[in-house]
Amino acid sequence: MSAPAHLVHLLGGVWFRRLFSVRVASQLTDGVFQVALASYALFSDEQPSPAAIASALAVVLLPFSVLGPFAGVLLDRWSRRQVLARANFARVVIVLAVAAVVATDLPDPVFYAVVLVCLSVNRFLLAGLSAALPHTVTPDDLVTANALTPTAGTLAFIVGLACGGGIRAAGQEAGLDGDVTVLLAAAVLYGVAGLLALRIPRDLLGPDFDPARPAVAEAVRSVVGGLLAGLRHLRSRPGPASGLAVIASHRYWFGIASVMLVLLYRNHFYGADDADAAFAALSTAALVGGAGFVAAAFVTPVVTEHLAPRSWVTFLLVLAGACQLFPAGLFTEPGILVSAFVLGLASQGIKICVDTFVQTGVDDAYRGRVFSLYDVIFNVAFVAAAATAAVVLPEDGRSRAVLVVLSGGYLATAAVYWRSTSAVRA
Repeated sequence: MSAPAHLVHLLGGVWFRRLFSVRVASQLTDGVFQVALASYALFSDEQPSPAAIASALAVVLLPFSVLGPFAGVLLDRWSRRQVLARANFARVVIVLAVAAVVATDLPDPVFYAVVLVCLSVNRFLLAGLSAALPHTVTPDDLVTANALTPTAGTLAFIVGLACGGGIRAAGQEAGLDGDVTVLLAAAVLYGVAGLLALRIPRDLLGPDFDPARPAVAEAVRSVVGGLLAGLRHLRSRPGPASGLAVIASHRYWFGIASVMLVLLYRNHFYGADDADAAFAALSTAALVGGAGFVAAAFVTPVVTEHLAPRSWVTFLLVLAGACQLFPAGLFTEPGILVSAFVLGLASQGIKICVDTFVQTGVDDAYRGRVFSLYDVIFNVAFVAAAATAAVVLPEDGRSRAVLVVLSGGYLATAAVYWRSTSAVRA
């Protein structure tokens, strides 16, 4: 059965359909919100520096890095339906506060503080969607649902980016502040997502009552201990361990390339007076990269039916390394678009394979803890890359030396991974 057919089958279930609508509405609105965040933080009249971009990325990813492993402690105690509804309603208020900050041009620390609160709430919502899913499908459908719903959420996010760009342009044409217009639209859409969650009965999504459930303080200590236990477990699982090492390395190189992409569009391809044109062009590059993500979701399952996953991961790393030299090294917009697609394809293709390595190579008793560790690695590596980019990249992002290093980093990662897994059936 094809992926669309699987999704149609799942949507036949009323509670899955309603939970799915909450995910799609929430993540589509996340895309709209991210347009305003990127526009205001990176495409204001003042040209951004690498350090400014690194700070913005750190704010975006910090909640996922720090709060992610601990979200389950509260999600196992609070009604998950209420978490989904109240998180979206809370973001209505917070996004309106962001709109007020933007409209009144308050200092950047105030803007980032409010955005950080909004994204922290989002961490609980995404974790709540995942925790609630088993209550809406049969056990036989759970693996399929877990595979399809994140991809659908990513597609919704990409659509949200396109919608946000359109809303921003329409607001500017009407003589309004484009960023404020996008934020007001996002507030309305978050409200819609909250109302969609209320269509699900309060107790349907869990958590199930557990009389042996530990106290919150004990559970928090258990999370920390669990991460360490997951790390120890990986020592005896070379396949998943190598996969997580690849993810960390790839996200580091990908993060530097991402900061370079923003700087090129904002400070190299377009001048200080062309912020709107630069934003529109970068939005196109983001959509092209998103197309690479989506392509990976369709291509990877087909390729790995005929090619070992470790071979596909190695190929994608080599491909990503090669595209840093050509066509990215031309520093032309068409070349950068091709590179964005390839990096999107490689990023998602590698992640799909590593997800599979962890799911199949880690004992079930440790799987949740290892995935929490995975989440931390995935985001901390990107934040570290942004910090590095702040030091090594010039203001306009144009550096062939950095591209050579990125290419070498990808190729070295491919060589080390291939050699380290030569005796492992990944």
